[in-house]
Amino acid sequence: MPSKSSRKSHRRASNPPAAPVTVVGIGASAGGLEALALFLAAIPVDSGLAFVVVQHQDPDHQGALPGLLQRATTLAVVQIEDGARVESNRVYLIPPDRDLALVNGTLRLQEPTSPRGLRLPIDGFFRTLADDQQNRSVGVVLSGMGSDGTQGLGAIRERAGTGFVQEPATAKFDSMPRSAIAAGFADVVAPPDALPGKIIAYLKHRPNPMPQPSPQLSDPERNGIDQIVRLLCAQTGHDFASYKKSTLYRRIERRMGLHRLPDIGAYQHYLQSNHQEVMLLFNELLIGVTHFFRDPEAWQQLQSEVMPALLAQYPMGAALRAWTPACSTGEEAYTLAIVFCEALAQCCPSVDYSLQIFATDLDADAIAQARRGVYPASIAVAMPESLLQRYFTQEESGYRVCESIREMVVFATQNLVMDPPFTKLDIITCRNLLIYLETDLQKKVLSLLHYSLKPDGFLLLGCSETVGAASSLFNTLTGKNRIYRRKEIYTQPLLVDFPATINPSLRGLVDTTDVMPTSPTPANLQPLTEQLLLQRFSPAAVLTTEQGDIVYISGKTGKYLEPAAGKANLNIFAMAREGLAGSLNAAFLRAVRERKEVVLANQKVGPEREALRVKVSVSPLSEPAPLASMVLITFVDLPLLPFSPTPNKTRGGTDQEQALATLTEELNLAHLELQTTREEMQRSQEQLKSANEELQSTNEELQSTNEELTTSREEMQSMNEELQTVNQELQAKVEELSLASDDMKNLLNSTNIATLFLDDELRVRRFTPQITELFKLRPGDAGRPITDLASELEYDQLTSDASSVLDTLIFKEREVMSRDGRWFRMRIMPYRAHSNRIDGVVITFIDISAIKALELSLHDALQVLQDKVAEQASDLDRANVLETRLRDAKALLEQRLRQE
Repeated sequence: MPSKSSRKSHRRASNPPAAPVTVVGIGASAGGLEALALFLAAIPVDSGLAFVVVQHQDPDHQGALPGLLQRATTLAVVQIEDGARVESNRVYLIPPDRDLALVNGTLRLQEPTSPRGLRLPIDGFFRTLADDQQNRSVGVVLSGMGSDGTQGLGAIRERAGTGFVQEPATAKFDSMPRSAIAAGFADVVAPPDALPGKIIAYLKHRPNPMPQPSPQLSDPERNGIDQIVRLLCAQTGHDFASYKKSTLYRRIERRMGLHRLPDIGAYQHYLQSNHQEVMLLFNELLIGVTHFFRDPEAWQQLQSEVMPALLAQYPMGAALRAWTPACSTGEEAYTLAIVFCEALAQCCPSVDYSLQIFATDLDADAIAQARRGVYPASIAVAMPESLLQRYFTQEESGYRVCESIREMVVFATQNLVMDPPFTKLDIITCRNLLIYLETDLQKKVLSLLHYSLKPDGFLLLGCSETVGAASSLFNTLTGKNRIYRRKEIYTQPLLVDFPATINPSLRGLVDTTDVMPTSPTPANLQPLTEQLLLQRFSPAAVLTTEQGDIVYISGKTGKYLEPAAGKANLNIFAMAREGLAGSLNAAFLRAVRERKEVVLANQKVGPEREALRVKVSVSPLSEPAPLASMVLITFVDLPLLPFSPTPNKTRGGTDQEQALATLTEELNLAHLELQTTREEMQRSQEQLKSANEELQSTNEELQSTNEELTTSREEMQSMNEELQTVNQELQAKVEELSLASDDMKNLLNSTNIATLFLDDELRVRRFTPQITELFKLRPGDAGRPITDLASELEYDQLTSDASSVLDTLIFKEREVMSRDGRWFRMRIMPYRAHSNRIDGVVITFIDISAIKALELSLHDALQVLQDKVAEQASDLDRANVLETRLRDAKALLEQRLRQE
């Protein structure tokens, strides 16, 4: 007999808690009505899901969307009320002029931030959907203009949810679907009528979600994950063995659900036979989700506290260095650059500071997108308007980061734990990366970041991350934000030993077998000899454009030219060595201006003690034709003179004269260079002054126009989407009215009743074809007064009776006859409009000729019958008189008989 405790546990097991309802968020805009109708029509009655539709609507228009969509589905379609609890097998519609959020399974309506302009209700709802549903969240993006929904799908993907997108070719407006697909947030792309089946199939085959962050995996699951990690490493060269198993399992779980595979073993076999799926899983594990000013409080503290403290370390100015590992599509790196510019403008705008940011990531596609610096219009929601105007330029596809910010950031692909790190850094922002790594790898990464920072450098982590066991390496700044300062340690630092990068493209290319030496092949002596002669006796030369950009180098020019420090620059003026730059510049400008050769006969190059004497010739070229407008500069070494810092008085006048001649030549060159420089400067100043005035005027006008156009464009785009939605609703209404009109027309024609519609001035509004037998009407007679129409009726009171009905609202009914002897029952009724307003009369004529003929026949028969009855009554009266006489005679006879 079972115990009481066992019976209680059995009852608990037999009544498990009800599973939460899975909410499917649907975003649509212009052209979305048709897609929504197709989507809802394909949903089965017992799907067990709740569907929440968020569509761009006119805030001042109460649309007919619920009624229109209700015709497309058997599910209950309701408009959302604040606080409504989500129930399965229902469709919820957002009301106009409201934003929507999902909180603990409850729908909350919110006032929009602005009545018009750029509003992104789909992104807002998808973010709350991801927070509420976590890895059970499902987002759907249908037809629409703009990019609303893309960032929301990114938030859903970050929580291991799934994104479904309409096939752009099937959408009336494909901007929203294409934006989501281009961002890489679309797991499934299909026509709208196929999406419900794919969603239900995915949810059906998806493994049960893990109830805890660190699940106890079974041995087959662990072995499967290890095999998949090895397969990823072999194909991509990146090792995910130190990633958290919970993260790996959740991402693998999503892919299993999308391919409807029952277990991890089946998915492993699928990966082995499908290399494309390996790359998709690799991109899935990168979790490239970010946006501008993520966690605004952290960036505010970085701007108000960290940046001023960092700049205070270099009061005379400096070139600062920063590193943003795992930068994804670059929003965080650009945010750091903007914060630096804002802090610099507030603290010390007059001091020369610069910031070089190195932004790296595993994902080459994300790095390519970051380099472009173009982001969707939805970034305007999280970005202050002042920063948006200052650091971004608006384009047709969204916003582009301005050039000054892009030049501060260098993007590159890098594996943080396998490739060499950047060093001597002032600040590192490594956000939301450590949470995906195991504890041991976290320690190594933090030790690496400590090594990369300068003393007193700063480290910014994500809001869910801490330095943990590496707290001895960093000091924590005050506040709840994860900002740390490098601590100088004097003990033996932790040695970080990361494996070398595995590059699959290099496998098999190196042969370790010994190679036997081969005998040299006979050489052609003529070209070798000619090359040797050119090297010994031909002067070094460079061929440049008229702007000084080098296009060809002949011979060894290292004694005269050297690369300049910094960004690579092949301009000859930047590469000229000490002593050559000024005179070469003047000679070059003179040669180009006068189109003749200029020679520097005795030019010194290099420091005084090591100076070379060089003859430099600058020759503008006019032929051959391919070299026209080019400049040839040749360098010929001259014999060296012994260095004599102090003139020797015992020497003869020859040395003094030679030194004086050299000084004179140098002075002449200096005068020439100064004169050329003055002329060029004067011309440049005049041109720049004029251009600057024009540019200032143009800039002010363009700035004003740009601000107006930006505002107008946002409002027009929002209004256009709203009008598209209203237009679709009106089109559906027109189709409905056309169908009702056809039904009414067929009904009137089938009754064979002549009907005439008159307005309140007794003018023809509409009529049925049968009325043309009584009135001479044609289709173009609409609007004519009834008094102008010729009638076939023997009836003159039609106008007065119609006017009487309009005045009294009491219908009239008469029998009237036409000139050909037909009879009609005429009924005049008031015409009531939709608002119960009297807007004319309706006159109907029912043909009663047959009834009238039958009535006449019955009248004649009745008359005959009455005549016969009258005749019979007369005969009866005579019989009664005769009977009375007989009775009297009988009585008289009896009386006589008694008397007798």
